[in-house]
Amino acid sequence: MTDKVLIKARDLSVHYPLAKKNLFGPRPVVKAVEGVNMDIAKGSFFGLVGESGSGKTTLGRACLKAAPITRGSVVYEDEEVSYDLTTISKEELTDYRKRSQLIFQDPYAALSPRMTVRDIIAEPLEVMGLTKNREETDERVREIAAKCRLNLEHLRRFPHAFSGGQRQRISIARALVSRPHFVVADESVAALDVSIQADVLNLLKDIQTEMGLTFLFISHDLSVVAHVCDHVAVMYLGRLVESAPTRELFKAPRHPYTKALLSAIPSLDPDDTSVAQKLEGEIPSPTNPPPGCKFQTRCPFATDICRKEEPKLVHSSSAHEVACHHWQDLMEEA
Repeated sequence: MTDKVLIKARDLSVHYPLAKKNLFGPRPVVKAVEGVNMDIAKGSFFGLVGESGSGKTTLGRACLKAAPITRGSVVYEDEEVSYDLTTISKEELTDYRKRSQLIFQDPYAALSPRMTVRDIIAEPLEVMGLTKNREETDERVREIAAKCRLNLEHLRRFPHAFSGGQRQRISIARALVSRPHFVVADESVAALDVSIQADVLNLLKDIQTEMGLTFLFISHDLSVVAHVCDHVAVMYLGRLVESAPTRELFKAPRHPYTKALLSAIPSLDPDDTSVAQKLEGEIPSPTNPPPGCKFQTRCPFATDICRKEEPKLVHSSSAHEVACHHWQDLMEEA
């Protein structure tokens, strides 16, 4: 990992208008992502966590130019090119598609049952025109298949012959065969058995180190994120509420929401008597978010200022950011 930023999001918002409920009323809008500022360092394994409905997937897709950007910007910059995804041209977008890829969540739905594994992995090369002939395509397929622990016999089979973990390795191979620089892994182990998750996570980490990739790893499971990520950002109702290096976030969380999520992770220590902090209620509707801090309806520490004024994401240390009016008081009480 370097200090160079590969993906930079500034005031990023993604809104989805809904159908009007009546002729004269305003058109409701889902604010899936709202005012996000985020830097993903080149070569990092960046984790994005939060409950279902927090906007994680939409943010990841916006970084791939796969979701409409309502306001703000996302800039991709490496040694060769710099693209602002809000103003990117058609030709530049074609090139960006080669540099960025997505690993889907469900390995059972992501693979065509009518194609062999070889054809599934080769498809991006053929669609993007990245190889000159079949021999070169086959060579690239065999190369990435070996990295993903798939052998030549696997390449001749169809997806139905494989387990969930093997199918996810096929999906990973397909995403990486074009040799991208930036990869979004959207809940890529959530559909797998716990016994298989560790193997896939270790594979992703090994490949990331070997190929020098930058990952945006989206998950609702903080224990999974702790296993592979260098840096973690926490999302709630479309906003980032905390962002820090993984070790620092797990050791000294600043935001009440982050603390509640971490307290829900089961402990293997038989002497640990801590009690999980239960979050009451559900995430408010993104079409009608509460005023002030969006977490104030569920936060046990909320005060009048939380209900009136939305906190900004500020630095509590050089690499640790938090959006909470009372984070300093909560740290003193801890």
